[in-house]
Amino acid sequence: MTAFRSGVVAVVGRPNTGKSTLVNALVGRKVSIVSDKPQTTRRNVRGVLTNDEYQVVFTDTPGFHKPRTALGQRLNDAVGASVDGVDAVVQVVDASAGVGRGDAFVFAQKVAAASGRTFCAVNKIDRLSHHAVVPQLAAAAELGDFDEIVPASALTGQGVAELRDLIAAVMPEGEPLFPPGEFSDQPLETWISEIVREKALAITREEVPHSVAVVVDDLERDDRLLRIEATVLVERDSQRGILIGRGGATLKDVGTRAREEIEAVLGTKVFLGLRVKVQKDWQRDPRALDRLGF
Repeated sequence: MTAFRSGVVAVVGRPNTGKSTLVNALVGRKVSIVSDKPQTTRRNVRGVLTNDEYQVVFTDTPGFHKPRTALGQRLNDAVGASVDGVDAVVQVVDASAGVGRGDAFVFAQKVAAASGRTFCAVNKIDRLSHHAVVPQLAAAAELGDFDEIVPASALTGQGVAELRDLIAAVMPEGEPLFPPGEFSDQPLETWISEIVREKALAITREEVPHSVAVVVDDLERDDRLLRIEATVLVERDSQRGILIGRGGATLKDVGTRAREEIEAVLGTKVFLGLRVKVQKDWQRDPRALDRLGF
């Protein structure tokens, strides 16, 4: 009988390479929020894939970048913590944007010294012609000495199963790290706050998405209803006006989208109350970041 294997994999890359979408595809369900905005992921989110042969814990990380705020530095620190002592690291690069200096920076800072196996997922190949993929694979190979380089599209699923199998094959023998049936390590309050933020990101533009944070203030549940009260933080009065919208329409849209997804996942009726509060320059305020759990 084949021994059970289990291990931890850090998924890293510069902002907007599709790390969260890839983690969701590898796990087979949504564990991380996704958007087209850079720095959507602000916390290390663990997605757990378990079957009869192995358990792989994928850690989705914030995009590694040159920070301009205290929050940015803390996000980079989170990436650093995620690669320490893991069994494998997957660097995700964006083939459609072109493999370049930002990817080389990530490799040098976070992948080169990894103690485990290393993989490169050349993502978003669905946006390229077949002939345009090969140069991006070659550029990925120039980043450093990966164990495997896999062309993939997290969006369409192309290459995801191959990458999953390669990762699972190098996991060490061992007992499961999470109980059967668990697919994420996020507390319910954190997951809800991220769902609300995802919907706000989908609707707002310009400087607003970077300034949005969500805090669940109260959570009460009975047999029939999950009652949630949450605060959406922004940094400027103008951002508050944009997020609330004319007659409260934008905030209502955010709340409706979030409530529908929460109800679908949890299988219960939800009341979601949202308010918007200005916390000036919270991204640059270490005390505010401490209170928000960053």
